[in-house]
Amino acid sequence: MADDFFSAPPVERPSVAPLAERMRPRTLDEYSGQEHILGPGKLLRRAIEADRISSILLHGPPGTGKTTLAQIIAHATKCKFEALSGVESSVADLRRVVSAAHNRLANAGQKTILFVDEIHRWNKAQQDVLLPDVERGTVRLIGATTENPFFYVNSALVSRSQVFQLEPLTPASIERVLRRALADKERGLGEHPAVATDSALTHLATIADGDARKALNALEIGILTTAPDAAGVVQFTRAAAEESIQKKAVVYDATGDGHYDTISAFIKSVRGSDPDAALYWLAKMLYAGEDIRFIARRLVILASEDIGMADQMGLPIAVAAQQAVQFIGMPEARITLAHATVYLATAPKSNRAYAGIDAAMAEVKEGVTLAVPPHLRSTGKSRADYQYSHAAEGAYIPQAYLPEGRRYYDPTENGYEKRVKERLDYWRAKFEEAKGAS
Repeated sequence: MADDFFSAPPVERPSVAPLAERMRPRTLDEYSGQEHILGPGKLLRRAIEADRISSILLHGPPGTGKTTLAQIIAHATKCKFEALSGVESSVADLRRVVSAAHNRLANAGQKTILFVDEIHRWNKAQQDVLLPDVERGTVRLIGATTENPFFYVNSALVSRSQVFQLEPLTPASIERVLRRALADKERGLGEHPAVATDSALTHLATIADGDARKALNALEIGILTTAPDAAGVVQFTRAAAEESIQKKAVVYDATGDGHYDTISAFIKSVRGSDPDAALYWLAKMLYAGEDIRFIARRLVILASEDIGMADQMGLPIAVAAQQAVQFIGMPEARITLAHATVYLATAPKSNRAYAGIDAAMAEVKEGVTLAVPPHLRSTGKSRADYQYSHAAEGAYIPQAYLPEGRRYYDPTENGYEKRVKERLDYWRAKFEEAKGAS
């Protein structure tokens, strides 16, 4: 099976429907792509072919074939296909469909596939209504969602369903979809005298960012609105393609997986000292409209968590960037964020201060609470035993500040922290020497 999304043998589709709708495949043999779940011998394909489909949840970005796959499953398994929308449908709509499914099963023995698009849009109460009928097998649920179902669908429904993730289509796959649509005379644009350049189709396939529907819609509007040349042929060029799809469709949801996955890649790239990768993920977030204050806050956190004592300027630069982006806003804030990102990515790294506070807090939480040594207390006769550090040369006097001499901070030899380590090793050696002499 090829890795492109659509193959397009002639099927009847209303000519008034959008091109993306007309070009939907109807069988597994027409459906290409998603090899990781539909390839030969894969679980989902075996279940469809054996008519052993249970309730499933399809998770993936727009335009990757979730609705199409649900329709194919219904057709292949000879089930009645009922569709509801998580945006528009109510509990009353759901009860009506379930009641009809029950009667259909009892009277005709026909099973029903209930497809719920954007199932994450239903609230908990609406999702709970499905549970009894899913458990009894009155309906086979196929839920489609662009969000992670483990976060946005009730755990009871998830536990009763198999979850399959659909991946974005590759540009090469989408380009093959476009070529088939251009050639298809029954469902596609084959009846239109049009010639598309390779660069035009490559542009659409790339800019669609894995969304076949967006690419097909752009192709259709481009072909139908471009004036033919003197010979009556539409010349669909790169320029026409750029007009047809004017902004790249970045798969990014500011509250969903796109948000969390991209900021995770950004932070890990900075931590991993890769400024090129960090700038790319920063650019993706900015292009998609991510909140610049959120990005700046994460840089401030990273400056202490991952740069720490290895570069004393890391935190001041991150804080300055956080203040600056609020002051100047976009688009200039991208420059400040890039400045801070590159500085932190190329700075020496240390998480020892971060590890130290976590270790200390764990002991406070789980161990015996240590009493303040008498000579460190604010009142009492033992205060006289406290030695004032500034009274000594180098402003250091060996004395205990913890009753058990515990250590939480273990500096590295990275960047500035190497100097801190040398100084701290000297003080700790002096302390041990004084303790041994007493």
